[in-house]
Amino acid sequence: MIENLFKERKEKIRSFQQLIGKKKKLENKEAPDGLYTSCVDCQEMFLTKTLRENQYVCPRCGYHFKIGAYTRLNMVFDQGKYKELFKGMKLADPLHFPGYQEKLEKLQKKTDLEEAVVVGDGKINQVKTVVVAMDTRFLMGSMGSVVGEKITRAIEYATSHHRPLIIFTCSGGARMQEGIISLMQMAKTSAALAKHHEAGLLYISYITHPTTGGVTASFASLGDIIIAEPKALIGFAGRRVIESTIKEQLPDDFQTAEFMEKQGFVDLIVERKDMKNTIARILKMHGLEG
Repeated sequence: MIENLFKERKEKIRSFQQLIGKKKKLENKEAPDGLYTSCVDCQEMFLTKTLRENQYVCPRCGYHFKIGAYTRLNMVFDQGKYKELFKGMKLADPLHFPGYQEKLEKLQKKTDLEEAVVVGDGKINQVKTVVVAMDTRFLMGSMGSVVGEKITRAIEYATSHHRPLIIFTCSGGARMQEGIISLMQMAKTSAALAKHHEAGLLYISYITHPTTGGVTASFASLGDIIIAEPKALIGFAGRRVIESTIKEQLPDDFQTAEFMEKQGFVDLIVERKDMKNTIARILKMHGLEG
């Protein structure tokens, strides 16, 4: 009798773990590539073509799938045309972390990305704009020295060319394989943004799911205007860490874009279908017209 109860309990735990694993696998997938795609949130099944035409947003519940950096840039720039900046930067392994170099090279082949960030220079509603897009497919968009350097160069380029800047964030935070060097990127990017601000230029921080850790604690929080996609996770430490520290239970919507908007951290929550028009309107409001 007792053995059967333990057996049933183990089977239930195994089934639950498989369900959670399946959901995480779906959440970590960028643009779906099969004939049909199941929504991570409502589980509704759709033709992938339909989802693509809807900018990778569930037509039923509005769940925003993760999208890659190049997909994002194609969506935001006029006719999807732009010049990619700072290509060809070498991979960095400053601490000679075991297996790190091999992992980076494997991800380059798998994702067709050089690193976890892409920088584009183009026009949005005819306004010359520098756009930075992070990509979670590359080590969860974590911020290493190359990511920090590319973002810093993008900020400096926008400053020297007197252009507005938009950074689309999605990241697991600082990259542990690069230790303190990764954390230094927080100060470096923030210092570059201070000079961009002093030049009287506009910086829009556009937060997408998920944005956490050192990225939240640096350039994601420093926008003149901070926009977020619906239900995006925004935070520094994890929910369990905070609850165990303060010995209190946090609200169910804690660290969501909607919660952060109520706290005044986010200025505006914008659905993906309105992304480009909203950005164009903000540029125009700031006297930037093509």
